[in-house]
Amino acid sequence: MSKVLRKDDGKPLRAAMQAAGLSGPGLAAATKAADPRGIGISPAIVGRLTTTGKTARTRCRRRTADLIAVALVVPLEQLFTPPVSTDTVERSSPDADSR
Repeated sequence: MSKVLRKDDGKPLRAAMQAAGLSGPGLAAATKAADPRGIGISPAIVGRLTTTGKTARTRCRRRTADLIAVALVVPLEQLFTPPVSTDTVERSSPDADSR
């Protein structure tokens, strides 16, 4: 599953929440409304992504980040960045079957 990194220790996320007038539980409820499956994300996950304390999380699933961005009506790139890949192994070969 693809993961993304929160930007600047969650500052852009907290700023977007403040601009939208949403608390952690409010953002969680907004992600549930934005989720086609009606699940959303939990207030605990929102808290871990927005805090800077011991329980802070720097990464989350791409789906979580997408729901947050949709709920806040901001571009995903404003809040999260894709992780930097350190994988340098080429995954295709020039003589691979091209069916």
